[in-house]
Amino acid sequence: MMRRPMSLQTRLMTAVIGFVSLILIIVAVITSATLGKTMEDQLDQKLANNAHQLVRLTEAFPPSSATAQNVLASSPAPPVGVLFVVSSPVTGFSGVVAKSTSGDELTGSLETLSGAQLAEIAGALNGTSVATVSITDLGSYRVMALPTNDGVVVVTGLPRDEIQNQLTQLLTVIALATIGGLILLALTTAITIRVSLRPLRAVATTATRVANQQLDRGEVSITERVPASEADPRTETGLVGASLNKLLDHVNTALASRQKNEERMRRFVADASHELRTPLASIRGYSELSLRALRQAPSGVQGPEVVESTTTSLERIQAQSLRMTRLVEDLLLLARLDEGQELVYGTVDLAQLALEGLSDARPTAADHHWNIEVPDEPVTIVGDAGRMHQVVANLLANARTHTPAGTTITLSVAREADDAVLRVHDDGPGIDPAVREELFARFARGDSSRARQTGGTGLGLAIAKAIVEGHHGVLSVDSEPGDTTFTVRLPITPQPGGAVASAA
Repeated sequence: MMRRPMSLQTRLMTAVIGFVSLILIIVAVITSATLGKTMEDQLDQKLANNAHQLVRLTEAFPPSSATAQNVLASSPAPPVGVLFVVSSPVTGFSGVVAKSTSGDELTGSLETLSGAQLAEIAGALNGTSVATVSITDLGSYRVMALPTNDGVVVVTGLPRDEIQNQLTQLLTVIALATIGGLILLALTTAITIRVSLRPLRAVATTATRVANQQLDRGEVSITERVPASEADPRTETGLVGASLNKLLDHVNTALASRQKNEERMRRFVADASHELRTPLASIRGYSELSLRALRQAPSGVQGPEVVESTTTSLERIQAQSLRMTRLVEDLLLLARLDEGQELVYGTVDLAQLALEGLSDARPTAADHHWNIEVPDEPVTIVGDAGRMHQVVANLLANARTHTPAGTTITLSVAREADDAVLRVHDDGPGIDPAVREELFARFARGDSSRARQTGGTGLGLAIAKAIVEGHHGVLSVDSEPGDTTFTVRLPITPQPGGAVASAA
Protein backbone atom coordinates (compact mmCIF):
# COMPACT_ATOMS: atom_id res chain seq x y z
CA MET A 1 0.00 0.00 0.00
CA MET A 2 1.48 3.33 -1.05
CA ARG A 3 2.10 5.85 1.66
CA ARG A 4 0.32 9.14 1.12
CA PRO A 5 2.85 11.99 0.96
CA MET A 6 2.54 14.73 3.56
CA SER A 7 1.55 18.19 2.45
CA LEU A 8 3.86 21.14 2.86
CA GLN A 9 1.66 22.50 5.63
CA THR A 10 1.86 19.21 7.56
CA ARG A 11 5.63 19.00 7.16
CA LEU A 12 6.09 22.57 8.38
CA MET A 13 3.83 21.99 11.38
CA THR A 14 5.64 18.75 12.26
CA ALA A 15 9.02 20.43 12.02
CA VAL A 16 7.97 23.43 14.15
CA ILE A 17 6.24 21.34 16.81
CA GLY A 18 9.13 18.86 16.94
CA PHE A 19 11.68 21.64 17.33
CA VAL A 20 9.68 23.42 20.05
CA SER A 21 9.06 20.10 21.85
CA LEU A 22 12.77 19.38 21.88
CA ILE A 23 13.47 22.86 23.30
CA LEU A 24 10.80 22.42 26.00
CA ILE A 25 12.14 19.00 26.99
CA ILE A 26 15.67 20.37 27.24
CA VAL A 27 14.42 23.30 29.35
CA ALA A 28 12.42 20.93 31.60
CA VAL A 29 15.42 18.66 32.15
CA ILE A 30 17.77 21.56 32.89
CA THR A 31 15.20 23.21 35.20
CA SER A 32 14.51 19.98 37.08
CA ALA A 33 18.20 19.17 37.44
CA THR A 34 19.04 22.69 38.62
CA LEU A 35 16.15 22.85 41.09
CA GLY A 36 16.89 19.33 42.36
CA LYS A 37 20.54 20.22 42.93
CA THR A 38 19.57 23.41 44.74
CA MET A 39 17.14 21.58 46.98
CA GLU A 40 19.68 18.83 47.68
CA ASP A 41 22.23 21.49 48.69
CA GLN A 42 19.69 23.14 50.97
CA LEU A 43 18.84 19.77 52.51
CA ASP A 44 22.54 19.03 53.08
CA GLN A 45 22.99 22.41 54.74
CA LYS A 46 20.03 21.80 57.02
CA LEU A 47 21.27 18.28 57.70
CA ALA A 48 24.72 19.60 58.64
CA ASN A 49 23.19 22.11 61.07
CA ASN A 50 21.09 19.36 62.71
CA ALA A 51 24.11 17.05 62.87
CA HIS A 52 26.30 19.60 64.68
CA GLN A 53 23.48 20.44 67.07
CA LEU A 54 22.89 16.76 67.89
CA VAL A 55 26.63 16.20 68.31
CA ARG A 56 26.69 18.91 70.96
CA LEU A 57 23.67 17.32 72.70
CA THR A 58 25.29 13.88 72.58
CA GLU A 59 28.53 15.19 74.06
CA ALA A 60 26.48 16.42 77.03
CA PHE A 61 25.66 12.81 77.93
CA PRO A 62 28.15 10.36 79.45
CA PRO A 63 29.00 7.45 77.10
CA SER A 64 27.10 5.05 79.36
CA SER A 65 23.78 6.82 78.76
CA ALA A 66 24.36 8.21 75.24
CA THR A 67 21.53 6.51 73.40
CA ALA A 68 19.53 7.88 70.52
CA GLN A 69 16.32 7.83 72.55
CA ASN A 70 17.84 9.77 75.47
CA VAL A 71 19.63 12.38 73.37
CA LEU A 72 16.74 13.12 71.02
CA ALA A 73 14.23 13.14 73.87
CA SER A 74 16.24 15.91 75.51
CA SER A 75 15.92 18.10 72.41
CA PRO A 76 12.94 20.50 72.33
CA ALA A 77 10.13 19.24 70.00
CA PRO A 78 12.05 17.43 67.25
CA PRO A 79 10.39 18.01 63.83
CA VAL A 80 8.57 15.16 62.17
CA GLY A 81 10.80 12.99 60.02
CA VAL A 82 14.10 13.64 61.80
CA LEU A 83 16.15 10.46 62.07
CA PHE A 84 18.83 10.05 64.78
CA VAL A 85 21.24 7.13 65.27
CA VAL A 86 23.96 6.81 67.89
CA SER A 87 26.84 4.31 67.66
CA SER A 88 28.48 4.14 71.13
CA PRO A 89 31.18 1.72 72.30
CA VAL A 90 29.22 1.37 75.54
CA THR A 91 25.53 1.48 74.60
CA GLY A 92 25.92 0.05 71.09
CA PHE A 93 23.96 0.94 67.95
CA SER A 94 20.57 2.63 68.58
CA GLY A 95 18.33 4.87 66.55
CA VAL A 96 14.98 6.66 66.57
CA VAL A 97 12.83 8.64 64.17
CA ALA A 98 10.29 11.35 64.95
CA LYS A 99 6.82 10.48 63.65
CA SER A 100 3.54 12.33 63.71
CA THR A 101 1.01 11.05 66.17
CA SER A 102 -1.93 13.46 66.10
CA GLY A 103 -1.78 15.20 62.71
CA ASP A 104 0.84 17.65 63.91
CA GLU A 105 3.42 17.82 61.17
CA LEU A 106 5.80 20.01 63.16
CA THR A 107 6.50 17.68 66.09
CA GLY A 108 6.09 13.99 66.63
CA SER A 109 6.76 11.04 68.94
CA LEU A 110 9.95 9.03 68.83
CA GLU A 111 9.87 5.60 67.25
CA THR A 112 12.73 3.17 67.64
CA LEU A 113 14.44 1.96 64.49
CA SER A 114 14.61 -1.76 63.86
CA GLY A 115 17.82 -3.67 63.37
CA ALA A 116 17.17 -4.03 59.65
CA GLN A 117 16.67 -0.30 59.28
CA LEU A 118 19.87 0.38 61.23
CA ALA A 119 21.72 -2.10 59.01
CA GLU A 120 20.50 -0.26 55.89
CA ILE A 121 21.79 3.03 57.31
CA ALA A 122 25.13 1.50 58.25
CA GLY A 123 25.49 -0.07 54.83
CA ALA A 124 24.86 3.27 53.07
CA LEU A 125 27.43 5.09 55.27
CA ASN A 126 30.10 2.46 54.78
CA GLY A 127 33.23 4.58 54.38
CA THR A 128 31.40 7.90 53.74
CA SER A 129 30.07 10.67 55.91
CA VAL A 130 27.07 11.66 53.75
CA ALA A 131 24.83 9.30 51.79
CA THR A 132 21.34 8.82 50.42
CA VAL A 133 19.60 5.67 51.65
CA SER A 134 16.20 4.12 51.09
CA ILE A 135 14.98 2.86 54.47
CA THR A 136 12.25 0.25 54.76
CA ASP A 137 8.89 1.74 55.88
CA LEU A 138 10.43 5.23 56.04
CA GLY A 139 11.38 6.10 52.47
CA SER A 140 14.37 7.93 51.06
CA TYR A 141 16.63 9.76 53.55
CA ARG A 142 19.70 11.93 53.35
CA VAL A 143 21.98 10.91 56.26
CA MET A 144 25.21 12.34 57.70
CA ALA A 145 27.65 10.79 60.22
CA LEU A 146 29.79 12.91 62.62
CA PRO A 147 31.99 11.65 65.49
CA THR A 148 31.94 13.20 68.98
CA ASN A 149 34.90 13.85 71.25
CA ASP A 150 33.95 10.77 73.31
CA GLY A 151 34.31 8.38 70.37
CA VAL A 152 30.55 8.21 69.77
CA VAL A 153 29.40 8.41 66.15
CA VAL A 154 26.26 10.45 65.64
CA VAL A 155 24.18 9.84 62.49
CA THR A 156 21.34 12.17 61.66
CA GLY A 157 19.03 12.15 58.66
CA LEU A 158 16.28 14.14 56.99
CA PRO A 159 13.63 12.74 54.64
CA ARG A 160 13.85 13.48 50.93
CA ASP A 161 10.09 13.18 50.41
CA GLU A 162 9.67 16.96 50.24
CA ILE A 163 12.28 17.25 47.50
CA GLN A 164 10.74 14.40 45.53
CA ASN A 165 7.23 15.85 45.96
CA GLN A 166 8.36 19.28 44.77
CA LEU A 167 10.20 17.79 41.82
CA THR A 168 7.16 15.67 40.96
CA GLN A 169 4.91 18.73 41.14
CA LEU A 170 7.38 20.71 39.06
CA LEU A 171 7.58 18.01 36.39
CA THR A 172 3.78 17.72 36.40
CA VAL A 173 3.39 21.48 35.92
CA ILE A 174 6.04 21.47 33.19
CA ALA A 175 4.40 18.52 31.44
CA LEU A 176 0.94 20.11 31.57
CA ALA A 177 2.31 23.48 30.46
CA THR A 178 4.26 21.78 27.66
CA ILE A 179 1.22 19.87 26.43
CA GLY A 180 -0.96 22.97 26.61
CA GLY A 181 1.73 25.04 24.93
CA LEU A 182 2.16 22.47 22.17
CA ILE A 183 -1.59 22.38 21.55
CA LEU A 184 -1.70 26.19 21.40
CA LEU A 185 1.43 26.18 19.26
CA ALA A 186 -0.08 23.61 16.88
CA LEU A 187 -3.23 25.70 16.46
CA THR A 188 -1.27 28.92 16.02
CA THR A 189 1.19 27.28 13.62
CA ALA A 190 -1.61 25.71 11.60
CA ILE A 191 -3.40 29.05 11.25
CA THR A 192 -0.18 30.93 10.48
CA ILE A 193 1.02 28.40 7.92
CA ARG A 194 -2.41 28.17 6.32
CA VAL A 195 -2.54 31.96 5.95
CA SER A 196 1.07 32.04 4.73
CA LEU A 197 0.47 29.33 2.13
CA ARG A 198 -2.74 30.88 0.85
CA PRO A 199 -0.87 32.58 -2.02
CA LEU A 200 0.47 29.16 -3.08
CA ARG A 201 -3.08 27.80 -3.20
CA ALA A 202 -4.07 30.82 -5.30
CA VAL A 203 -1.12 30.06 -7.60
CA ALA A 204 -2.16 26.42 -7.90
CA THR A 205 -5.78 27.38 -8.60
CA THR A 206 -4.74 29.88 -11.27
CA ALA A 207 -2.33 27.40 -12.86
CA THR A 208 -5.08 24.75 -12.95
CA ARG A 209 -7.52 27.10 -14.67
CA VAL A 210 -4.86 28.05 -17.22
CA ALA A 211 -4.00 24.38 -17.80
CA ASN A 212 -7.66 23.66 -18.57
CA GLN A 213 -7.74 26.29 -21.32
CA GLN A 214 -7.43 25.36 -24.99
CA LEU A 215 -4.11 26.91 -25.97
CA ASP A 216 -3.04 24.90 -29.00
CA ARG A 217 -5.25 26.45 -31.64
CA GLY A 218 -7.24 29.53 -32.56
CA GLU A 219 -7.10 32.93 -30.95
CA VAL A 220 -6.10 32.52 -27.33
CA SER A 221 -5.96 35.11 -24.54
CA ILE A 222 -4.92 34.11 -21.03
CA THR A 223 -6.85 36.36 -18.67
CA GLU A 224 -6.34 34.26 -15.54
CA ARG A 225 -4.01 35.89 -13.01
CA VAL A 226 -3.14 35.37 -9.36
CA PRO A 227 -5.03 38.06 -7.37
CA ALA A 228 -2.90 41.07 -6.50
CA SER A 229 -3.53 40.48 -2.78
CA GLU A 230 -1.85 37.06 -3.11
CA ALA A 231 1.01 38.20 -5.35
CA ASP A 232 2.96 40.56 -3.09
CA PRO A 233 6.62 40.25 -4.19
CA ARG A 234 7.76 41.35 -0.71
CA THR A 235 6.95 37.86 0.63
CA GLU A 236 8.36 34.52 -0.52
CA THR A 237 4.99 32.96 -1.33
CA GLY A 238 3.71 36.20 -2.84
CA LEU A 239 6.81 36.29 -5.04
CA VAL A 240 5.74 32.95 -6.53
CA GLY A 241 2.37 34.44 -7.47
CA ALA A 242 3.99 37.55 -8.93
CA SER A 243 6.40 35.38 -10.93
CA LEU A 244 3.50 33.29 -12.27
CA ASN A 245 1.65 36.45 -13.31
CA LYS A 246 4.77 37.65 -15.11
CA LEU A 247 5.11 34.26 -16.80
CA LEU A 248 1.46 34.34 -17.88
CA ASP A 249 1.98 37.83 -19.29
CA HIS A 250 4.90 36.55 -21.37
CA VAL A 251 2.96 33.48 -22.48
CA ASN A 252 -0.05 35.60 -23.39
CA THR A 253 2.20 37.91 -25.42
CA ALA A 254 3.78 34.91 -27.13
CA LEU A 255 0.37 33.44 -27.94
CA ALA A 256 -0.80 36.77 -29.34
CA SER A 257 2.36 36.94 -31.44
CA ARG A 258 1.77 33.37 -32.60
CA GLN A 259 -1.78 34.26 -33.58
CA LYS A 260 -0.57 37.29 -35.51
CA ASN A 261 2.04 35.17 -37.28
CA GLU A 262 -0.60 32.60 -38.17
CA GLU A 263 -2.91 35.29 -39.52
CA ARG A 264 -0.02 36.85 -41.42
CA MET A 265 0.93 33.46 -42.82
CA ARG A 266 -2.65 32.84 -43.92
CA ARG A 267 -2.70 36.23 -45.62
CA PHE A 268 0.64 35.43 -47.24
CA VAL A 269 -0.60 32.09 -48.50
CA ALA A 270 -3.63 33.85 -49.96
CA ASP A 271 -1.47 36.61 -51.48
CA ALA A 272 1.16 34.19 -52.76
CA SER A 273 -1.56 31.99 -54.21
CA HIS A 274 -3.02 35.01 -55.94
CA GLU A 275 0.39 36.14 -57.18
CA LEU A 276 1.18 32.68 -58.51
CA ARG A 277 -2.30 32.03 -59.89
CA THR A 278 -2.22 35.06 -62.20
CA PRO A 279 1.03 34.16 -64.03
CA LEU A 280 0.10 30.47 -64.04
CA ALA A 281 -3.25 31.34 -65.62
CA SER A 282 -1.44 33.47 -68.21
CA ILE A 283 1.06 30.71 -68.93
CA ARG A 284 -1.74 28.20 -69.31
CA GLY A 285 -3.79 30.51 -71.51
CA TYR A 286 -0.92 31.41 -73.83
CA SER A 287 0.25 27.83 -74.07
CA GLU A 288 -3.29 26.71 -75.03
CA LEU A 289 -3.51 29.55 -77.53
CA SER A 290 -0.22 28.48 -79.14
CA LEU A 291 -1.32 24.85 -79.31
CA ARG A 292 -4.67 25.81 -80.81
CA ALA A 293 -2.96 27.90 -83.49
CA LEU A 294 -0.63 25.04 -84.35
CA ARG A 295 -3.48 22.53 -84.54
CA GLN A 296 -5.64 24.76 -86.71
CA ALA A 297 -2.83 25.43 -89.18
CA PRO A 298 -2.71 23.22 -92.27
CA SER A 299 -0.58 20.12 -91.84
CA GLY A 300 3.07 20.98 -92.17
CA VAL A 301 2.34 24.67 -92.89
CA GLN A 302 2.95 27.53 -90.39
CA GLY A 303 1.92 30.84 -91.81
CA PRO A 304 2.93 34.29 -90.50
CA GLU A 305 -0.13 34.51 -88.26
CA VAL A 306 0.73 31.23 -86.51
CA VAL A 307 4.35 32.24 -86.03
CA GLU A 308 3.39 35.67 -84.69
CA SER A 309 0.80 34.22 -82.30
CA THR A 310 3.19 31.58 -81.06
CA THR A 311 5.98 34.12 -80.56
CA THR A 312 3.70 36.44 -78.59
CA SER A 313 2.49 33.57 -76.41
CA LEU A 314 6.04 32.44 -75.65
CA GLU A 315 7.06 36.00 -74.73
CA ARG A 316 4.14 36.28 -72.31
CA ILE A 317 4.92 32.86 -70.88
CA GLN A 318 8.52 33.97 -70.32
CA ALA A 319 7.42 37.22 -68.63
CA GLN A 320 5.07 35.42 -66.25
CA SER A 321 7.72 32.83 -65.50
CA LEU A 322 10.15 35.59 -64.57
CA ARG A 323 7.50 37.09 -62.30
CA MET A 324 7.08 33.80 -60.47
CA THR A 325 10.84 33.37 -60.32
CA ARG A 326 11.26 36.75 -58.60
CA LEU A 327 8.67 35.83 -55.99
CA VAL A 328 10.31 32.49 -55.25
CA GLU A 329 13.77 34.08 -55.15
CA ASP A 330 12.56 36.71 -52.65
CA LEU A 331 11.24 33.98 -50.36
CA LEU A 332 14.46 32.00 -50.71
CA LEU A 333 16.54 35.11 -49.95
CA LEU A 334 14.62 35.73 -46.72
CA ALA A 335 15.08 32.13 -45.65
CA ARG A 336 18.83 32.29 -46.29
CA LEU A 337 19.18 35.61 -44.49
CA ASP A 338 17.47 34.03 -41.47
CA GLU A 339 20.17 31.36 -41.50
CA GLY A 340 22.97 33.95 -41.67
CA GLN A 341 23.85 33.11 -45.27
CA GLU A 342 23.70 35.01 -48.56
CA LEU A 343 26.08 37.86 -47.51
CA VAL A 344 29.53 38.27 -49.10
CA TYR A 345 31.47 40.98 -47.26
CA GLY A 346 33.74 43.59 -48.77
CA THR A 347 34.29 47.35 -48.79
CA VAL A 348 31.15 49.28 -49.76
CA ASP A 349 30.95 53.01 -50.51
CA LEU A 350 27.43 54.04 -49.53
CA ALA A 351 27.72 57.39 -51.30
CA GLN A 352 28.52 55.72 -54.61
CA LEU A 353 25.82 53.12 -53.95
CA ALA A 354 23.27 55.90 -53.42
CA LEU A 355 24.21 57.60 -56.68
CA GLU A 356 23.81 54.36 -58.62
CA GLY A 357 20.52 53.52 -56.91
CA LEU A 358 19.01 56.92 -57.66
CA SER A 359 20.15 56.70 -61.28
CA ASP A 360 18.34 53.37 -61.60
CA ALA A 361 15.16 54.63 -59.91
CA ARG A 362 14.78 57.99 -61.65
CA PRO A 363 13.66 56.63 -65.08
CA THR A 364 11.00 54.43 -63.45
CA ALA A 365 9.09 57.46 -62.10
CA ALA A 366 9.71 60.53 -64.17
CA ASP A 367 6.66 62.17 -62.58
CA HIS A 368 8.46 62.32 -59.21
CA HIS A 369 11.12 64.81 -58.12
CA TRP A 370 14.39 63.15 -57.16
CA ASN A 371 17.11 64.69 -54.98
CA ILE A 372 20.35 63.25 -53.60
CA GLU A 373 22.61 64.49 -50.80
CA VAL A 374 26.00 62.78 -50.42
CA PRO A 375 29.24 64.00 -48.85
CA ASP A 376 32.33 64.78 -50.90
CA GLU A 377 34.30 62.03 -49.16
CA PRO A 378 33.39 58.34 -49.42
CA VAL A 379 31.33 56.79 -46.61
CA THR A 380 32.60 53.22 -46.52
CA ILE A 381 31.44 50.23 -44.53
CA VAL A 382 32.25 46.53 -44.53
CA GLY A 383 29.31 44.74 -46.12
CA ASP A 384 27.76 43.07 -49.12
CA ALA A 385 27.59 45.61 -51.97
CA GLY A 386 24.97 43.68 -53.94
CA ARG A 387 22.62 43.29 -50.99
CA MET A 388 23.07 46.91 -49.88
CA HIS A 389 22.20 47.99 -53.40
CA GLN A 390 19.05 45.90 -53.03
CA VAL A 391 18.21 47.77 -49.80
CA VAL A 392 18.54 51.14 -51.55
CA ALA A 393 16.50 49.90 -54.53
CA ASN A 394 13.72 48.51 -52.30
CA LEU A 395 13.45 51.72 -50.25
CA LEU A 396 13.36 53.91 -53.35
CA ALA A 397 10.82 51.60 -55.01
CA ASN A 398 8.67 51.74 -51.87
CA ALA A 399 8.77 55.54 -51.83
CA ARG A 400 8.03 55.70 -55.56
CA THR A 401 5.23 53.16 -55.51
CA HIS A 402 3.28 54.51 -52.52
CA THR A 403 3.41 58.23 -53.25
CA PRO A 404 1.47 60.20 -55.84
CA ALA A 405 2.97 62.01 -58.84
CA GLY A 406 4.82 65.21 -57.98
CA THR A 407 6.20 63.84 -54.71
CA THR A 408 9.78 64.83 -53.90
CA ILE A 409 12.00 61.91 -52.90
CA THR A 410 15.37 62.70 -51.31
CA LEU A 411 18.14 60.12 -50.86
CA SER A 412 20.93 61.18 -48.46
CA VAL A 413 24.08 59.59 -47.04
CA ALA A 414 26.04 60.90 -44.04
CA ARG A 415 28.48 59.80 -41.38
CA GLU A 416 27.32 60.31 -37.79
CA ALA A 417 29.87 59.42 -35.10
CA ASP A 418 30.74 55.74 -35.69
CA ASP A 419 27.73 55.06 -37.91
CA ALA A 420 27.00 55.42 -41.60
CA VAL A 421 23.43 56.68 -42.11
CA LEU A 422 21.36 56.39 -45.29
CA ARG A 423 17.97 58.11 -45.42
CA VAL A 424 15.11 58.02 -47.93
CA HIS A 425 12.72 60.93 -47.38
CA ASP A 426 9.52 61.86 -49.18
CA ASP A 427 6.82 64.50 -48.70
CA GLY A 428 3.97 62.17 -49.60
CA PRO A 429 0.81 61.48 -47.59
CA GLY A 430 2.61 59.42 -44.93
CA ILE A 431 2.02 55.98 -43.46
CA ASP A 432 -1.22 54.95 -41.81
CA PRO A 433 -0.52 54.49 -38.05
CA ALA A 434 -2.66 51.34 -38.11
CA VAL A 435 -0.12 49.52 -40.31
CA ARG A 436 3.06 51.21 -39.10
CA GLU A 437 3.80 48.51 -36.49
CA GLU A 438 3.73 45.76 -39.13
CA LEU A 439 5.36 47.78 -41.87
CA PHE A 440 8.52 45.63 -41.87
CA ALA A 441 6.67 42.37 -41.28
CA ARG A 442 6.99 39.77 -43.97
CA PHE A 443 4.06 39.40 -46.32
CA ALA A 444 2.58 42.66 -45.08
CA ARG A 445 0.62 44.14 -47.96
CA GLY A 446 -1.73 47.02 -48.43
CA ASP A 447 -1.35 50.58 -47.22
CA SER A 448 -4.52 52.61 -47.32
CA SER A 449 -2.72 55.89 -46.74
CA ARG A 450 -0.60 55.60 -49.89
CA ALA A 451 -1.66 55.46 -53.51
CA ARG A 452 -0.62 51.94 -54.37
CA GLN A 453 -0.13 51.95 -58.11
CA THR A 454 1.59 48.65 -58.67
CA GLY A 455 1.25 45.21 -57.20
CA GLY A 456 3.81 43.58 -54.93
CA THR A 457 4.37 40.61 -52.71
CA GLY A 458 4.87 42.58 -49.50
CA LEU A 459 8.45 41.32 -49.13
CA GLY A 460 10.45 44.41 -50.17
CA LEU A 461 10.73 46.11 -46.76
CA ALA A 462 11.08 42.75 -44.99
CA ILE A 463 14.05 41.89 -47.24
CA ALA A 464 15.58 45.33 -46.67
CA LYS A 465 15.25 44.96 -42.88
CA ALA A 466 16.74 41.45 -42.93
CA ILE A 467 19.75 42.63 -44.98
CA VAL A 468 20.35 45.64 -42.71
CA GLU A 469 20.15 43.48 -39.58
CA GLY A 470 22.52 41.01 -41.26
CA HIS A 471 25.01 43.93 -41.34
CA HIS A 472 24.34 44.58 -37.61
CA GLY A 473 22.45 47.74 -38.49
CA VAL A 474 19.01 49.18 -37.81
CA LEU A 475 16.22 50.09 -40.25
CA SER A 476 13.58 52.45 -38.82
CA VAL A 477 10.85 54.77 -40.08
CA ASP A 478 9.36 58.08 -38.92
CA SER A 479 6.22 59.22 -40.66
CA GLU A 480 3.59 61.87 -40.53
CA PRO A 481 1.62 63.50 -43.36
CA GLY A 482 4.08 65.31 -45.63
CA ASP A 483 7.18 63.93 -43.90
CA THR A 484 8.21 60.27 -44.12
CA THR A 485 11.79 59.11 -43.57
CA PHE A 486 13.26 55.61 -43.73
CA THR A 487 16.62 55.51 -41.92
CA VAL A 488 19.33 52.87 -42.34
CA ARG A 489 22.01 53.07 -39.64
CA LEU A 490 25.08 50.86 -40.12
CA PRO A 491 28.25 50.59 -38.02
CA ILE A 492 31.43 51.87 -39.66
CA THR A 493 33.53 49.42 -37.63
CA PRO A 494 32.65 45.80 -38.39
CA GLN A 495 30.89 43.98 -35.56
CA PRO A 496 32.42 40.74 -34.21
CA GLY A 497 31.64 37.97 -36.66
CA GLY A 498 30.26 40.44 -39.21
CA ALA A 499 33.27 40.86 -41.48
CA VAL A 500 33.73 37.26 -42.32
CA ALA A 501 33.35 36.46 -45.98
CA SER A 502 30.57 34.02 -46.70
CA ALA A 503 28.75 32.90 -49.78
CA ALA A 504 25.35 31.42 -50.34
